[in-house]
Parts: sequence; structure tokens; C-alpha cells
Amino acid sequence: MNDTNAQREIDPTGAVAEWWATSVSRMEPGVIELRGHPVQDLIGTTSLPAMIWLMLRGDLPTARQAALLEAAQVAAVDHGPQAPSIAIARMAATCGVGLNNAVASAVNTLGDSHGGAGEQCVQLLNDVLDREATGLDLETATERTVAEWPRYLPGFGHRFHPLDPRRDPLLSLVEEAVRDGVVPGDHLRAGKAIEAFLARGRNKPVPMNIDGATAIIYAELGFPAPLARGLFILSRSIGILAHAWEESQGGQRNKGPIPRALLPAHHTPTRAHQ
Repeated sequence: MNDTNAQREIDPTGAVAEWWATSVSRMEPGVIELRGHPVQDLIGTTSLPAMIWLMLRGDLPTARQAALLEAAQVAAVDHGPQAPSIAIARMAATCGVGLNNAVASAVNTLGDSHGGAGEQCVQLLNDVLDREATGLDLETATERTVAEWPRYLPGFGHRFHPLDPRRDPLLSLVEEAVRDGVVPGDHLRAGKAIEAFLARGRNKPVPMNIDGATAIIYAELGFPAPLARGLFILSRSIGILAHAWEESQGGQRNKGPIPRALLPAHHTPTRAHQ
């Protein structure tokens, strides 16, 4: 009995197979296809950024699209052990767990406050462009959008860097891609309009940060807002893995958030008012 007949005998109506139906991949004995492409045709010919695009979008990007995606991925790999996710990865690595646990522990902290700014910035840029599409000029659309958002605007300003060193090279690549017709440039216009609005009347401007620059790239490439977070997580996972591996090689056990010589401050408990 061949494999097809055996499957029909086990699942005569096809209901079980349909339960896990997917267009992402196809696997049969001797066959592995990813979005319709035999894996053997992709190996050695397709870059990782192009594979990310293929798996998420269903088609292969152009070389320029893949290069722009790769630039955003490279820029967000790591930002040092002071980042909560990296610190958690390093602590977890000393607790007797494997690298997969350390990486998972870190990735699970990438939420709205730490790791979500790229997704939120895409939404912010979309809001500006949606208002512009109603007939408003870009400046007015920007002013109204910023006025309706919370005080914290994702993608702008940085607590460490007066000018995020990743901003200029990323935006230069986007500007070049716009000139060459690789991307439309609308989200770039919206991002620069917000940046200009935030600089008005200030002695110190509030320039775009890594989340803003990569949000522009992901949006210009056509990725929806939630995937901006997903793509950031893919990128930052590389740094997380590197830090977890380095920490695991140091031999320290049960590393806490502060050196052992320091003790947390103790606050005297207060009585609740009756």
C-alpha cells in the first residue's frame, strides 16, 4: 500500500489533514516545499532575509527589497545588557537551563513597553497617512495625529542617544530606495513630518530612533504593523542568543539582577488606613 492510500485509509474524509492545512509548507516523504519552492532549490541560492520575506509573504523579494529588510534586521540585533530582555537571557543562562530556555525567557519579555515600539510606530505612521488621504495636507495630518496619540510617541527620542547612530544610515537607504522606485516613500514622508513637528520650538530636537527607522522600512516594504514587532523579535533574538551563550561560558551560577555585594533597599511597610 502506497503512502497516499495509507493516508486515505487512516483519514478517509480528509478532515484530519484539513485540520492542519497550510500554504506555508508542504512535507511528504522525500519532499519539502516552502511556499511552493523545493527546499533544495533555496539552499545556497536564497539569503535569510529573502527567506523571511518568502515565508511571510509567499513570494521572493527583489534583491533591493531583501537588502533593505536585511539592513533593518542588522541594525536591531543588540543594544547591550541593560535592555531587560538581554539581562533576563543572561540571568536565565546561569540558572541551569538550556540556551532555548534562556532565549525564550528573553523573547517573552518583548512586549508593548519593551519591543513593541516598532509596531506602534507603524500604526502612528499609518494614522498620519490615513488623515492625509482624507484631503489634509501632510503637516496638518501630522499635527492632528500627534495630538490624539498618548504623550509617548513610539519611534522618536532615545533615553541614551541624543541621536541614535542607527537612524541616519537606515534612512539614507530608504531615501535611496525611494529614488530608485524600490519603495513608495509615503511612510518615510510621514516619519520625517513627525520628526519635524516634534522639533518645533525645542532647543533639542527629538530625532527618530531605531524603532522609527525600522518601522519606516517595514512599512515601506509592505509589512503590516504586527509583523514589525515579529521582525524585530527575529532580529533581537540573535543578540539574545549571543549574550546567553557568552554568559553560559562564564561559569557563574544563579546570576541575579544586581551584584551580590549590593542588597536591595528596604522600605518600612506602612499600615493600611482603616
